[in-house]
Amino acid sequence: MDVGARLRAIRKQKNLSQRELAKRAGVTNSTISMIEKNSVSPSVSSLKKVLTGIPISLVEFFAEDVEDDKPQTVVYTPSTLLDLSVNDIKMKLVGKSFGHRALAFLIETYQPGADTGEDMYVHEGEEAGLVLTGQLELTVSGEIYHLKPGDSYYFDSTRPHRFRNPYDEPCEIVSATTPANF
Repeated sequence: MDVGARLRAIRKQKNLSQRELAKRAGVTNSTISMIEKNSVSPSVSSLKKVLTGIPISLVEFFAEDVEDDKPQTVVYTPSTLLDLSVNDIKMKLVGKSFGHRALAFLIETYQPGADTGEDMYVHEGEEAGLVLTGQLELTVSGEIYHLKPGDSYYFDSTRPHRFRNPYDEPCEIVSATTPANF
């Protein structure tokens, strides 16, 4: 997906100027401009911050045709997962067509060096996850945790948090967050 073109289209659809979106999101006008021109590739946290100014979730941003009136799907094959990947972080959302989700269930892969960004995430809800392969560094309220296969986490998402993979091999996790703001 062309993130810049998608942001520009949604911004225009919502009748927002770059300046107005920047002001609402608490970023500079040049940040919006550079993202829309694809001069920079925003981190997940940066993109989420920009989208708060619209407001729109990551799922709504990446989902082109999520339909609410289809029969409820129960099983999701790999090809039906919604790709929310940004840079070196591959994210696949399970249940994209499930209307009014209470939680976001994700399959995530962090390539070596991948990082959700310097800006810590803070949002209402809870997060939980399980490391399947590789290792992951999780920071919650300034405390750094090193997770390996079989380790899991669960925390209140109002605590500032960040995910990164400073290791030499990819890390795969399954995670869930509430509310379903992805």
